[in-house]
Formats: sequence, C-alpha cells, structure tokens
Amino acid sequence: MSTKLPLTLACENYDRTRALQTGDVAVEGVSLTYLTLPVEETFFRMVSNQEFDVSELSLSTYVMTLRSDPSPFVAIPVFPSRAFRHSGIYVNVAAGIREPEDLRGRKVGVPEYQVTAAVWIRGILAEHHHVPVDSVHYKTGGLHAPGRVEKVAFPSPEGVDISPIAQGRTLADMLVTGEIDALYSPRTPQPFTDRRPEVARLFQDSGAVERAYFTQSRIFPIMHVVAVRRAVYDAHPWVARSLQKAFERSRAMAMTGMDETASLRYMLPWLHDEVARTRAVMGEDYWSYGLEDNEATLRTFLGYAYEQGLADRLWDPADLFAPECREAFII
Repeated sequence: MSTKLPLTLACENYDRTRALQTGDVAVEGVSLTYLTLPVEETFFRMVSNQEFDVSELSLSTYVMTLRSDPSPFVAIPVFPSRAFRHSGIYVNVAAGIREPEDLRGRKVGVPEYQVTAAVWIRGILAEHHHVPVDSVHYKTGGLHAPGRVEKVAFPSPEGVDISPIAQGRTLADMLVTGEIDALYSPRTPQPFTDRRPEVARLFQDSGAVERAYFTQSRIFPIMHVVAVRRAVYDAHPWVARSLQKAFERSRAMAMTGMDETASLRYMLPWLHDEVARTRAVMGEDYWSYGLEDNEATLRTFLGYAYEQGLADRLWDPADLFAPECREAFII
C-alpha cells in the first residue's frame, strides 16, 4: 500500500480554502494537516523557523526572500488573500489631511515598511495620486501591541526616512493622539472599529474609489502567495502541481452558489446583490489563480517592490513560481 506524503499547511480560515481544511478536497499524494492561524503568526513562524511545509506567505516577504541563493521557499501561483487597499489608509482627523497629496511631509505609520499592503498603497499613491514614496516619513511598529519589527532585513532604501516608534507604543494609539498623522494598515485599527472621532479613512467612500481604480487599471491587488519550503519542493517537486490543483478545486467550490438565496451561507442578507455588483465590475472569475490571468497585477507589484528598495532586481512574474505550475498539459 502506498504511503502519502505528510505535509503541514498553515493558512487562515478562508472560504476559498475551507474544502482543504475540512478534507472535502484532497491533495493528490499528500496527507494534509491544515493549521488555521492568523497571518501574522504564520508569516513570522514560516520566515523565522520554517516551521511549516507549506504556508500562505506575504507576497512582499516572499519576493524579499528571493535575495538568498538558494531562496528558502518556492511559491505556487495561488493567491489566498487579495484586497483593494485604498480603504487601508487612515488619518488623524485633526491633521488636516483631506486629499492624498496632503500626505506629503507627514508622519505615517506602517506595521512594517515591507508589508504587502503598504507596498501597494505607496505604489498606488505615487503612481496615481502624486505622493512620492520618499515624500513621507515612515514610522514602524505594532498596530495593537508594541514590539513589532521587520521580519526580513533589507538595505535601507536610499532617500526614504524609516524609523521605529518608541518602545511600549502602538501605531493605533499614536494615530489617536496625533503623534502620527496617518496610517497604512492591512488590518483595521481598533480606534476606527470603535468609532473614535479622532480617526477616519482618507477615502471616505473607499469602495467607490477602489471600484474606479479597478475599472481603470484592471488590478485586484494580490496580498499572499502559497509557499513551499525549498527542502520539501526539492525532494518532491510534484507537490507544487498537486497543491495548485487542490487549491483551485477548493476555490471553485467556494465560488459555486455564493449568490444562492435559498439558504444564506453568510450572515449577509443582500450577499446575492453584492455578488452581482462585484461581477458586473470585475467579471465572473474575479478571484483567479494561475500566472496567465494575474501577470499584469504581479508585474505592477514587482515594479513597486523594486522601486521601493525591497527587491534587489526587477523580477519577472514567471520567476516567482515553481516551473511545474507555469504550464499545463493538454489532452
């Protein structure tokens, strides 16, 4: 009797990966253990100690690990996390920041300079809103708990001012007090959730701004890839294709019936309307995997990462992924 390869996958509890979590979708040749962890923990443990065989990983962090030869991970073109990021820009309302260009010269908090959301935000602001990357003073640290540092070391980008906040402080508190003027964050800061009057989004109708951005650019920003430890990949290169196929099947299951009204899958009474509106703007298969459909989005991000000093070269999208996942057989 053949023995399946045991692999541990660390990933958030997403609808698009739930069939992998429950076992409704199997990975060919693999006995999978799915660990549901918050992304910050997953990233920290994977980058620091390579604790998992496979994990979702920040796109920015993954690109930065390519500086090593050999690099510690090999990615597959599966994108469990995507998000528009205009809604991730928060301001202290007393700072007088009404338009994106008002960010010039301001102190702006970021959990880490290299987080993928911040790379997208800085790139979009520079390309579309006349806010050069080096026109802002970046303050790094924990959003809700003190002590966060950069996961991956990188040379300080020339001309860019980056400094950590004081020990014991958090970005969320400093946004409330006005010690920072704005915040670029992938997570919603607690003061905004609590409706503190000191904090607001820069783009008040961020959904409309993000839809307009997509209509103009056709980009749905990619946040995370799925990374395999190089030792696992080198020993079993077939796992790359097996994992990609399984993630694809799980995604397809999540997309099927999402707008069904007979029995609501989520506690959103008008989900069917939102699905219809999303498809009207973005098309039927708006959360695609694979290289071909996402090449332009990846190329834009890689340009931003290089321009912001986080990549040591301008990578081509195909360079990011296992070669087994770049082509498919045809019958």
